[in-house]
Amino acid sequence: MMKMMASNPYNHGEENMTAIKIDGFTIEDVYHNMKQRNVADSTEALAKAHVVIAGSGGLGSNIAIGLARSGVGHLTLIDFDVVDHSNLNRQQFKLSQVGVPKVLALKQNILEFNPFIEITTIQAKVTADNIEEFFKDADVMVEAFDVPDAKALLFEVGHNTYPEKPLVMGNGMAGVHSANLIQVREQTHNVYIAGDYTNPGSEGLMAGRVMVAAGHQTNMILQLLLDKVAL
Repeated sequence: MMKMMASNPYNHGEENMTAIKIDGFTIEDVYHNMKQRNVADSTEALAKAHVVIAGSGGLGSNIAIGLARSGVGHLTLIDFDVVDHSNLNRQQFKLSQVGVPKVLALKQNILEFNPFIEITTIQAKVTADNIEEFFKDADVMVEAFDVPDAKALLFEVGHNTYPEKPLVMGNGMAGVHSANLIQVREQTHNVYIAGDYTNPGSEGLMAGRVMVAAGHQTNMILQLLLDKVAL
């Protein structure tokens, strides 16, 4: 298992923020300019939040980028795999990153547009034995697997281990069916599932519906973190 943490590279103290510049803008101005279009009164709450995402593929890479752009302050990315050519039809990676561990490639991509974020990367499989450790500090747990057995594991063990931590899952986004069928439901207490609930991954996975499902998961996570849940 490889576990790495990237702290905010520009966290030098408030008194030094004006001393460092990016393209002529102070670090403080860059940070505040990036937040101008965010929902009112969301910046501070999201900056303090920690979301743990299990899976860095089609769902996970899109969710992580959506949360990072929204200003979530700490993401933990978990995935054992490396970037493959077949991933490029729906996952947020580049051709130049083929062969790179997914968590490291995703971290690299995120830091290019949001350096004001802490990213912990864990290159490992999620198992019944490590779920408690991996998710212990999460404000929200996220399932972003493409294997049914892995989804079931996180639902059964993760939710039973931390029943009061929200778990946001994805299920049913295959094919090129209507994206309007994808929605979020509260499956049971603190478990939210985004998808159409019908179309299996064996049908093939394409960027459009995968990104719609990931968008639903991302929005659900933000609602939970901001205490604005509305299904």
